Parts: sequence; structure tokens; C-alpha cells
Amino acid sequence: MSNIIAIVWDFDKTLINGYMQDPIFKRFGVDSKEFWAEVNSLPARYLQDQGVRVNPDTVYLNQFIKYAKNGPFKGLNNEMLRAFGKEQNFYPGVPEIFLKTKELIEKDEIFKEYDIKVEHYIVSTGMSEVIKGSKVSEYTDGIWGCELIEDEDSQGNRVISEVGYTIDNTSKTRALFEINKGIGKKDGIDVNTKLPQEHRRVHFINMIYVADGPSDIPAFSVVNKNSGATFAIYPKGDMKAMKQVEQMRNDGRINMYAEADYTEGTTAYMWICNKIREFAENIRNSEREKILKFAAAGTPKHLVE
Repeated sequence: MSNIIAIVWDFDKTLINGYMQDPIFKRFGVDSKEFWAEVNSLPARYLQDQGVRVNPDTVYLNQFIKYAKNGPFKGLNNEMLRAFGKEQNFYPGVPEIFLKTKELIEKDEIFKEYDIKVEHYIVSTGMSEVIKGSKVSEYTDGIWGCELIEDEDSQGNRVISEVGYTIDNTSKTRALFEINKGIGKKDGIDVNTKLPQEHRRVHFINMIYVADGPSDIPAFSVVNKNSGATFAIYPKGDMKAMKQVEQMRNDGRINMYAEADYTEGTTAYMWICNKIREFAENIRNSEREKILKFAAAGTPKHLVE
């Protein structure tokens, strides 16, 4: 029985208002617009100057490492990144919605018989250490993000020096399959393990993907294709962002969208809770039908001559 309902969240502009690196720029006095403009220019520059292609989603990590070694972020390490997690500007209702959605099902008597659970995952192209240091981490069941390796500088201090692991907007889909198969939850299972659908830990039909825009279309597509649910967020008062997610809904990329506010009574809160309960009802009904089917077959009895 697959009794797990998974809500998979993007991070930047989905759970927080802005980018997770904003507190870093503020602390070190770096102009964020200038930083991102430089980062955005790198793919074309490297291709023209060196004939080298780079991943536009994750090339920013190299810039952070460069700045940490000999630049405005000098001395930046993973411990500091975790500390910056505490300075994240979360949207209203976060992290409360993480706990409330779990309790919605797990404290309801009609679902206890089937031990139906709600789990939360974060899949981000940002830095996983920042997410792990934030207040949502204690409510999550798994975090996928970019990992940075440290080394010692000339003074013996730890500093980020290499890219260890990356998640880009396309490889987010790999993370979804890892959640689907139960990577990290089941021993001996990896993303390439051939595993029949019925034995996968989280069925896509019980998965909700929440994100903010077109960069998440590959992940939205995987969840939609497999009959899960998709939901987009836009910042309050941002007409351009609202039109963007409205177009995505018109194009069939997402099921629904709402303003980025997860407090009780808002559209985002109610839609997500309603979808979770709908999934739980489907799991319960499916299991009840199985039991009734076996019960209808009856119990073998002695034959009477």
C-alpha cells in the first residue's frame, strides 16, 4: 500500500519572498542586481571566449566560490550558509502550513486505520545548507539542493572551494523520481533501480508540486503526466508574475495558482489542504475496495456431501 502523500516545494519565490542569497548580499555589502547580471552574462561569455558550455542554472555557484576565495564573500563556508538560513524572509503561513497539513490527515480518525501520512520535501536549485539552516528544515522529510565542498585557506579557515552536487531546473525531475522510489527511505534503492509502480514509496498520483514559474515546467510536467497535482505561487501585487502563472494555467502546465500567502483561509492554504484530503480519501477508498473484494470471495468451508 502506498500511504504517503508528498508535497514537494520549490524554495526561492515559493516559500520565501525573494532569493535565499539575499541575506548574504546584505551582510557582505554586495549589490545583488550587479551580481546576478554578471552571473547571467557568464554562459555567453564562456561560450564565446572558450567555446565552453555551462549550465545557466548552477553557474552562480562558481561565482560564489570565486568570491569566497578572493572577493567580497571571503571566508564563506557551509557553517555560515546554515546561519544565513535563519535570516530567510518566508511568506505568511510558513512553516505553519507544513505542520497543519500533516495534522490534517494524521489526526483524522478515518485515515488512522490506513496510517496515511503527509510528507514535505524541498527541491531547489539553491544551496541546501541555507535551507537546512532555515526554520522549515525541521518539518521536511528530505531536501534536494546544491552542495558545496570546503577546503582550508592559507590561514587554516574553512571556505567553500568546489561544487559537490547540483540540482538544476531539469534535474529537479530526477529528485521527483527519487522521492517516488523512496531514495533515502528504502535501503538499496537508487534512482536507476527498476521498481514496479506498485512498490514505489510515493505514487505520483499522491504528489503535489508547488513552485513559482516557468523554470519549474519540467517538474510540473512530470507530476502532471503522472496524474499528480501542480500549484503555482505569485507574490502579492505582482501583476507580471500573476499573468505568467495564469498563462501557465491556460497552457495546461499547472492545475491552479494563488497569491503567495499560506495562512489559513487563503486560496493557497485551502487548495493544498483540499487536494491532500482528496488524495487521502482516494487511498482510503482504494484500500477499502481491496478488503471488500477479498471479503466477498468468502472463506473456504468444508464440503457437505
